[in-house]
Amino acid sequence: MKSIIIKNPGEVEVKEVEMPVPKEGEALLKILYGGICGSDFNSFRGTNAYVSYPITPGHEFSAEIVKVGKNDYKLEEGMIVTCNPYFNCGSCYSCKRGLVNCCSNSETMGVQREGAFFEYITMPLDRIYDGKGLQAKTLALVEPFCISYHGVSRANVTPKDRVLIIGAGTIGLFAAVAARTLGASVYMTDIAKKKLDFAKEMGVEGTFVNDSPNSFAANVDEITGGNGFDVVIEAVGLPNTFQNSIDAAAFGGRVVLIGIGKSNLDFNFTLIQKKELNIFGSRNALKEDFINIIDLIKDGKVDVDIDKIATNIYKMEDAARAFHDLNNNSQSILKVLLEF
Repeated sequence: MKSIIIKNPGEVEVKEVEMPVPKEGEALLKILYGGICGSDFNSFRGTNAYVSYPITPGHEFSAEIVKVGKNDYKLEEGMIVTCNPYFNCGSCYSCKRGLVNCCSNSETMGVQREGAFFEYITMPLDRIYDGKGLQAKTLALVEPFCISYHGVSRANVTPKDRVLIIGAGTIGLFAAVAARTLGASVYMTDIAKKKLDFAKEMGVEGTFVNDSPNSFAANVDEITGGNGFDVVIEAVGLPNTFQNSIDAAAFGGRVVLIGIGKSNLDFNFTLIQKKELNIFGSRNALKEDFINIIDLIKDGKVDVDIDKIATNIYKMEDAARAFHDLNNNSQSILKVLLEF
């Protein structure tokens, strides 16, 4: 079978490798679609601190069950599925408390362990989720949707809330969809106007370009009447966008950090005390997030076509071109899917 491999930063090739053999408690899956995540992109660019080369990327995917034995999970051969790609240790303090998404020894497929961008992979049965009739392309988008949904859930968003999403990439857009599904009024900001134009197609109430601290503050004041937003979701991972989140939040507001960054921020932390802010980190997602998202889409409770977020689709054999195109057009491309 074939596999996509990032040999070194900037070097992607499709290579022949051995077929996997499922062990006890595993199923053999045929990959159908795979999404290029920000972590995959950072591995390509050489900025992912957790990756050793060569690495097969990929943790957003849909697949068909090719081989599975009798099991208690109601999994059957021929079923179209998606999977939970975050492997937890089961023994750390977080795992023992049921917080498996923030396992202190967590390994994500395509980052700390081999990813899904093979023609066939094996997966533990308890990490495989029935797609309940959803299309394979849609199921490949469930994992990033879960990341956003988990973050929005951390803030206990309600229909009374006015929510600001900072960052109109894939995770930010899915956060907007999740918050709208919960009934909130949602606004988005980003530095890229083209992405904000797309956000309007996802049904957000309004958008504004984040081109300076002064214009950011002016837009927040205009939209909220000077009160700030009830909930702010940070989906970028930069020091200035974290500062934006603190500044845009209302007194008594909630701030959720989904974005991942490596830079420090020197800021007046007393503002957290002054506003009595509730600040939440959000990492990975849980099984119930996957199940909830699949059900929400299946039951028609997501009122936009999320497949539109996959703006670019390439054949598996064109993986190198897909990564290079994304690298050269990151301001306009949203989600890249590979068709296996």
